[in-house]
Amino acid sequence: MGTMSKAQQQEVYLAQVRWRCRRGLRELDVLLMGYFDQYFTKSSAEQQAAFLALLDMQDPAILSYLTGNVKPENPAIVDIIQQLTRSRV
Repeated sequence: MGTMSKAQQQEVYLAQVRWRCRRGLRELDVLLMGYFDQYFTKSSAEQQAAFLALLDMQDPAILSYLTGNVKPENPAIVDIIQQLTRSRV
């Protein structure tokens, strides 16, 4: 079996990120997967890194950000949270 092309590697990478959007809470699934589908590939490298950092967090932390109970320290994550909260209106 040969080496994967760049396009195939990108496809695998995006599938892995999309899978990471799946959470224990349906509401988070919808928001995170919606952001991924609508914005991720069009985002800057910094925004993509912030989204991946958000995916590394536990669900309660993400929910605290979404409800406004806690403000993220990272301004790039603040931007992602703002996009997520705008998209659920």
